[in-house]
Formats: sequence, structure tokens, C-alpha cells
Amino acid sequence: MSPEVNESTPEYGGGGDEDNWKFHAVEFGKGLVEMSVEFGKAVRDVIKQNVIRENSLIVRKLGPPVNKICKNLMFLNEYLPEDRHPMHSWSVIFVVLFFAFAAFYMTSENDATSPLIKKLSIHPPHATRILLPDGRHLAYQEQGVSAEKARFSLIAPHAFMSSRLAGIPGLKVSLMQEFGVRLITYDIPGFGESDPHPNRNLKSSADDILHLSYSVDVMDKFWVVGYSSGSMHAWAALKYIPDRLAGAVMVAPMINPYEPGMTKDERRRTWNKWTVKKKIMYILARRFPRLLPYFFHRSFLSGNLGQIDNWLSLSLGKRDRDLIEGQMFQEFLQRDVEESVRQANAKPFMEEAILQVTSWGFSLADLKLRKKLKKKGILHWLKMKYGQAEDELTGFVGPLHIWQGMDDMVVPPSMVDFTERVIPGAMVHKLLYHGHFTYFYFCDECHRQIFNTVFGDPQGPLVMDFNDTSIVLEDSDYVEEVTIDSPENKMTSLV
Repeated sequence: MSPEVNESTPEYGGGGDEDNWKFHAVEFGKGLVEMSVEFGKAVRDVIKQNVIRENSLIVRKLGPPVNKICKNLMFLNEYLPEDRHPMHSWSVIFVVLFFAFAAFYMTSENDATSPLIKKLSIHPPHATRILLPDGRHLAYQEQGVSAEKARFSLIAPHAFMSSRLAGIPGLKVSLMQEFGVRLITYDIPGFGESDPHPNRNLKSSADDILHLSYSVDVMDKFWVVGYSSGSMHAWAALKYIPDRLAGAVMVAPMINPYEPGMTKDERRRTWNKWTVKKKIMYILARRFPRLLPYFFHRSFLSGNLGQIDNWLSLSLGKRDRDLIEGQMFQEFLQRDVEESVRQANAKPFMEEAILQVTSWGFSLADLKLRKKLKKKGILHWLKMKYGQAEDELTGFVGPLHIWQGMDDMVVPPSMVDFTERVIPGAMVHKLLYHGHFTYFYFCDECHRQIFNTVFGDPQGPLVMDFNDTSIVLEDSDYVEEVTIDSPENKMTSLV
């Protein structure tokens, strides 16, 4: 036999035995699977012919309850082809849920057995707080110029698993000084050092922003800043307190993923960007919210610091991943998360997750600027007749700027497509090659672009003018008027 034949032909008693064993094992497995499939089909046919008949006892007893369950499960049609009955999905749903819960469990076990990268610490309370009309305390933080020198005031609610310390990450004080900007951030109820709210909703969130603005001496109109899921609180401000707002700045603004106004294509492009784990978390928040604390306590409320994409089940592009793996981001994230979870209470996080996916009490289409519907009645007709009636506008009248990364897989671009469609007046700035974090976190050039776009050329802080200023001091015995003459710095006192 030629050497070529010897090399290509396996010999018995060597490695060839192992190859033959593997071959026979694979073939046996294939045959076993085929036999199992055929056996299953036979069992199915027997059950259909002898058990599941219209006049059988089982069908008569279980038929009505099963039909009732089918009606209650009609919401599953959102995730099934149109020609499928909800009950046909049960086998798939059980399998998916089984593997999903197994994945949650295995991930948690792996996190517990692997060496901990960092341990979360709880820092002593140090926030400035205000007392709200309902008796709650709201913690806040100020950056930039003082209230007296502020040319522009910004109030920024934070996103999920964040705190007042986030603000606009990496925003330089020198840039705020250059534009005369005062930035106010606060802890939403139950986060950081803010007291929980017993009946929290987006209307109460807008009320908190309103009370905060007056408490920190923002008497003129202010800008609201919304980022990621924190944008829903900014949307609420646009809806409920529009008269107090000069405008809105949104970066990767989240909308309700169950927004009924979304088209099928917008909804499909949104959900396709998310991980299976994130989809399940949204479904749990909408349908079974009481299960959420279990998962929260096994992740970011466990006291251990892990990767943010694992905690929040995020899909991230390359630029986002490079950013979050950097030391600057990691240190910032750790301190922000430590402040966010300081109360170790899962309820506020559960409330925040529920707010994201349930009815907001309004639609973004309500913010579209349009004329109010004309009233009917003799009084309105007389006003129209004699020219006393004026067209009234409804919606948000101020400027609305939106920046959206086109590589964002946390808040997909399909969400801003919906926003742009229902609010035609919104000024949308689409950012090529940017993800969810890269334009908002630690990007000096990006922050300057936002300020230049919104505020125009920098003019610095307001300058207090003391020329010809009179200071009147009243006392029980006398009144003293002091006049300051700036050129000669002379003071004249009249008693």
C-alpha cells in the first residue's frame, strides 16, 4: 500500500478508534433525535384522537378556563406574528423565561464567585437640601456661576441608577463661567439624599422641579436638561410647567418603549437594538413589577460595583465600550452609583422602572405647538365678531434641542425619529459615530458645541452695576441713605 494511502487511511488501535467512536456517537445521537421526534408526533396524534376531543371530559372541564386565559394573554400578540394564537407561544415563552432566569442566576453566581473589582462605599451625608411643601426633603447641587451672575440657569434631573452628582459629566467650570451658566442638579425622590415620594408620578416630578427652581432663587425662566431615561422628567416639565421654561436640551432622550403612537417599524427598530435581558426587564416592569427588587438586589443593590452594561443589560458600540472601560469613567461611575444607592431601598428604583414603561399621563404629541380648538357658544361668537378673540396656542412654545448618537443602542435612533415626527418643531442634531455616552460624558468639544448652539456666542456672567445705587437702611430711630459714587468713590450720608 502506498504511503499516501497509509496516511489517509486510519489504522485500528490508534487515533482511528477515537475518530470512529466519535462518528458512531454522532450518528447514534442523530438517530435518537429522529426517533424522539417521531415518537413525539405519534404521542401527539394519539392525544388529539383520544383525549382532546370536543366531547371528552378533559375538554369539557378545562375548555372554558383555557379560553379565558387565552383572552387574558392577548397582549402577547404584540410579540407574535399576526397569524399566531397567544397559546401557541407558551412553549416558546416558557423556554425563553427558563433560560433567561437561568442566565440571571448564572450571571449573579459568576459575579459572586469571581474576584470583586470594587466595593461600593456609603459616604457621610453632605448634600444641601430644601424642604418641599409636602414635607419631603430634596437634595441638590449647584455648579457654575452664582444666582446673581447667572445669564442662563439649567436644571437637570438624572437618569436611572444615577444621582445629583452626575449633572453633565466632565463639564468644566471655566466653560460655565465663559457662558454665564448656572447648573442645578438634584436627586429624584428616593435616590441619593432625597426623601421618597409615596405617590410618585411624572406630574409630581415636574412639581419638584418647579419648587426647586424657586427655592434656589431661579426667578427667570430656566432651561431643563434631559439625558437618557432622565429625559422623561424633562418631558414632564415641558408638559406641566412650560411657562417656567426658557427651553430644553435633550441628549439621547428616552421615550416610553410602549408609546402607542409609535409605528410598527419604529417599535421594531427600537426593540431589536436591545438585549434579551433588557427586553425581559421592561416586560417585568410593565407586567410583573414586584419581581424587580429581586434582580436589583442581586446587581447594583448588592454592594458590589460591576460593569454598567451588565447591570442595566445594555448593548454598547465600540466607542461607548472604550469610554466606559476608561479609568476616568469608572471612577466617576463608582461615586455616582454609590450616591444613587445610598438608601439601599429597591422601591424607588422599581418606581422609576415602572414610570418608564407605563402610561406617562401625556403623549409627546401633546407638546406639539398648535392652535387651541375653537370654543363654541354665543360669548365666543361675539368676541370673534368684534375682534376681541385671539388665537391661543397649546404645546411647548420654547426651543427644543435634541442630540442623538446614530450608533446609540441604549436609546436607539428610532426613538428620536418618533420624537421628530410628532414634534416637528424640535431641532434634532444627529451625531454620526457617536453612541449613548460618548457625546455627553467627558467631551469638552461636545459641551462647547451644545452651549454655542443653544446660547450663541459666550458673553460671560452678568455684571452687577453699582452706579447710582441707593441703599436704604431703616431703623426705629432714623433712616440713613447711602449713595455710592463710583468714579470718586464718595459716600454722602443724610440723617
